[in-house]
Amino acid sequence: MGDTVADLDDVRFLTVAEVAEMMRVSKMTVYRMVHSGELPAIRFGRSFRVPESAVAQAVQNHIADSA
Repeated sequence: MGDTVADLDDVRFLTVAEVAEMMRVSKMTVYRMVHSGELPAIRFGRSFRVPESAVAQAVQNHIADSA
């Protein structure tokens, strides 16, 4: 169990607004990506948090699909 806590120390969670700003898309686009499963997120109450690594992976996948 100690490994899980140590692993979480390295995870940075972003708000939907932060993800939208990073990706230069609207917040609605980020919500659609979360609801479709294209972008993994964790729900805290009524808001979502997206691991920063998931944003990087989604961008890489999109670049690979476009090439």
